[in-house]
Amino acid sequence: MKMRGVFAALLMTFVLSGCQKSPRETEVSGEAQGTTYHIKLVLDGVPTSLKEIRSHISATLAEIDAQMSNYREDSEISRINREERTNWLPVSEEIAKLLVIAHTVYGHSDGCYDLTVRPLFDLWGFSRHENRVPTQDEIDALLPHVGMQLLEVDAINKRIRKKDPKLKIDLSSIAQGYSVGVVAHRLEALGVKNYLVEIGGEMMVKGRKANGDDWRVAVQTPTPLTREMQKIIDVREQQGIAIMTAGTYQNFFEENGQTYSHILNPKTGRPVTHHLRSVTVMHDDPVWADAWDTALLCAGEEEAARIAEAEKLKVLLFYDADNKLKEHMSKAFAASQ
Repeated sequence: MKMRGVFAALLMTFVLSGCQKSPRETEVSGEAQGTTYHIKLVLDGVPTSLKEIRSHISATLAEIDAQMSNYREDSEISRINREERTNWLPVSEEIAKLLVIAHTVYGHSDGCYDLTVRPLFDLWGFSRHENRVPTQDEIDALLPHVGMQLLEVDAINKRIRKKDPKLKIDLSSIAQGYSVGVVAHRLEALGVKNYLVEIGGEMMVKGRKANGDDWRVAVQTPTPLTREMQKIIDVREQQGIAIMTAGTYQNFFEENGQTYSHILNPKTGRPVTHHLRSVTVMHDDPVWADAWDTALLCAGEEEAARIAEAEKLKVLLFYDADNKLKEHMSKAFAASQ
């Protein structure tokens, strides 16, 4: 599953609790999918016990991990990756839907969003923090086996076909958003109408806090080894909104005076060299938000701003220019604040 520093490093986001002493939200937290989760709930009038809610959350996250974890040999996606053949392969409905979304974002980001870059990610040593600069020959050997255009998805019949048998799929950059959405839906089914669900920095909120205030979310300053707040987002949307952030600064290494980001350009097989430091996306659907924050971070500040307007996305960008950290809001994001 997506971890901090894996495929798309996440900005640390957190809720500003304010100074109110009462009433307060109930918090459920723990570890799952290689990361941590923190969930705040308003339980007034909810018929389900806290114990039952905790049980549902744990079971839900375990179910998703068994489907989508690249770090479990027994997961569905790991079994699919071991199938090095080009005939149709059956997949679960959930994975088929995620791959359809990934294909769409891939097409609308000029190929920047690509779930098949994992072999390159491993080559650069980002998977296990054993970083090194590979040779061009090593990169060139992998590039022919990377590309979403090599994956055919038939969501209706719940099957996929690899046009290259060596193709590998990594759902890390979309599965955490999916997890946030599924947990949120489970909470609503249990009668919880006001909540904040955060898994590994990915977040969805709905309704209001226990004291009736809007939820408030802080985006971290996109620089290494800091937890300072760069911007506070007031979440006025009451019907449910996802807030996802991706950044280049959480997972990188330096060699011979050059910095190498973990965000790889699928076309070159090399880390991006633009000045975009973080992307925050607000979207009704956490899966789309999770995919778009990674895609835009890969694209760079100018292209990300263009895509955000073309797709009418709520996007907040932080980038370096003239030795300063600058901010850009898409029109849709600015209108929401």
